[in-house]
Amino acid sequence: MLEDVAAKRLKMTPPLIGTHKSVSPSPSMFHSALHMNTLMNPMTATDLGLNSGHFHADEALAVYLLRLLPAYNPSALLRTRDPALLQTCHTVVDVGGDYTPETNRYDHHQRTFNTTFPNHATKLSSAGLVYMHFGKPIISTRTGLPESSPEVSLLYEKLYTDFIEALDAHDNGISAYDPADTASIKKRFNDSGVTLGSLVNDLNNEWTEDPTHDQTSLASNAADPKTQRNPEQLQGEEDTRFLQASQLMGTTFLRKLSYYATAWLPARRIVETAYNTRSEQDPSGAIMVFEHGSVPWKDHLYTFEAEKSEGVQKVLYVLYPEGPGEGAKWRVQCVPVSKDSFQSRQPLREEWRGVRDEDLSKQSGVEGCVFVHASGFIGGNRTREGAMKMARRSMLS
Repeated sequence: MLEDVAAKRLKMTPPLIGTHKSVSPSPSMFHSALHMNTLMNPMTATDLGLNSGHFHADEALAVYLLRLLPAYNPSALLRTRDPALLQTCHTVVDVGGDYTPETNRYDHHQRTFNTTFPNHATKLSSAGLVYMHFGKPIISTRTGLPESSPEVSLLYEKLYTDFIEALDAHDNGISAYDPADTASIKKRFNDSGVTLGSLVNDLNNEWTEDPTHDQTSLASNAADPKTQRNPEQLQGEEDTRFLQASQLMGTTFLRKLSYYATAWLPARRIVETAYNTRSEQDPSGAIMVFEHGSVPWKDHLYTFEAEKSEGVQKVLYVLYPEGPGEGAKWRVQCVPVSKDSFQSRQPLREEWRGVRDEDLSKQSGVEGCVFVHASGFIGGNRTREGAMKMARRSMLS
């Protein structure tokens, strides 16, 4: 019976997922697929096999990533655990107990599997596996950058580090921290209720909606013929939800890629210039200035600082105008102790915090003050000179 259902589903699948037109949004600044190396012999349809049943974020993303490539678009999707049917698929992901790239098999559940992304320690899931093999051509195709370019390599590493590695860890049951280090730590609030993994999990059939789960739900299903669904209908509903999960994961990946390629990456040179010339702004080297407005600077600053030898003054404050026009107000922002920290290396002076306008100018002795945040991580002044004075005086506190 399962083989019959799966075989029918294989025939039904191509129109269901079609040519991927509805799940490949491309920002207007991106190029279409201009070129790419041949990954395999082109086919009019490439069957992708993966496990049926409860699905996770990793295989949802893996399928989407593959279908961003011309070789897999269009592709038919077969969700099954039948080894004989999986054998007929061109590519199999997250099922089958086989990791053999030469035959397009990408499972990570087998006991012998311990592959990690280069220079990382987290064991890969199907998302990381597919990304490791196809991430660079995907990035090149979406951005128009040469696959061998340094920019593609930077984006490849960045997307894995900031997005995909967490999916790999979650799917493999790996904690972000050593449990021994967090045993005595108590959470102040729940921060796991809305994650990509939880949103994908929400799309799985609830146990109360599955009449095959137990005798109680079986009896409920049988009692009302109007609501009774056969295995093929249930599988169709599950497949539809999987496609919704795949679209969720895939569009998130594309948004990340768009941001990193069009904002984060161009900012790298701007931050590098500001970092290398910071001593011209203040002899201490602790103040970095962006003359034309803020850019995504934190990642790049920490990278450049890490490349320097010990003893080099770290940046404490970043100055930038609020807008591009003349007369724009200026901000002075404190550098956090680390990327995700709310603690500043050197906050603005304590007595200024929560004070505004003329009161703040009187308190600080700096003309043109606008505000200092109650936590002291950021402040504002009407002029560049005023913001610089606020930073310099805070260094002395």
